[in-house]
Amino acid sequence: MNRLAAALAAVFAASCPALGQDVLVLGEIHDNPAHHAYQTERVAAFEPAALVFEMLTPAQATKVTPDLRGDKAALAAALDWTESGWPDFDMYYPIIAAAPDARIYGAGVPREAARAAMEAGPAEAFGPDAAAYGLDAPLPEAQQAAREAHQMAAHCDALPESMLPGMVAIQRYRDARLAQETLTALEETGGPVAVITGNGHARRDWGMPVYLERVAPEADVRVIGQTEAGRPLEGSFDKVVSAPAADRPDPCAAFAQ
Repeated sequence: MNRLAAALAAVFAASCPALGQDVLVLGEIHDNPAHHAYQTERVAAFEPAALVFEMLTPAQATKVTPDLRGDKAALAAALDWTESGWPDFDMYYPIIAAAPDARIYGAGVPREAARAAMEAGPAEAFGPDAAAYGLDAPLPEAQQAAREAHQMAAHCDALPESMLPGMVAIQRYRDARLAQETLTALEETGGPVAVITGNGHARRDWGMPVYLERVAPEADVRVIGQTEAGRPLEGSFDKVVSAPAADRPDPCAAFAQ
């Protein structure tokens, strides 16, 4: 490499810091406390410069201010967590506390954005960067069919078939938004970045890592999924860990009556 090329490379590296173990994606089953305890341990060891949450919208993320981070009740109130539909804040707050200096980012999709993705398609809803994330192209036929079957099973086989393509569109939009917010966190903080999300979004074969790889192929990304009671976890991950199953009612019982 000549002197000019070396100088240009140094300038580029300084302006676009990518990225040494850059991203740690930590999947979860949302209502399993053991999964959140594991995430807390990994975040504390990872010491991220940024935390990206599926559970927070960008607007909510701005409310995680230094003066509120040490007060769980006040932070939950500021986030209006009880109305969010997510499990108890007691499970998520320790993750935030485990990285007290990390900048918080929200990749949550507001209801109106999800509706736009369902009705107009993920590319139209996502905006000008849709092509960079691959949202302008249809999925391979086999993957589309597999995703639709997954959505049907996840909704207790109770969805009209006509809704399935729209549900897949929302999932693609959510995955791309997670990747977009993670890229923003990398660019703004230099990383590393930890991502807290459900297993479905974390999976390497069709979740947010696919979209992140398109826009940041140089990033070093590790993905950990979490299952229960040793059951196989659908999808591809770098590592899968297991915890005891959470005590929950059968979510499909209401449809069997």
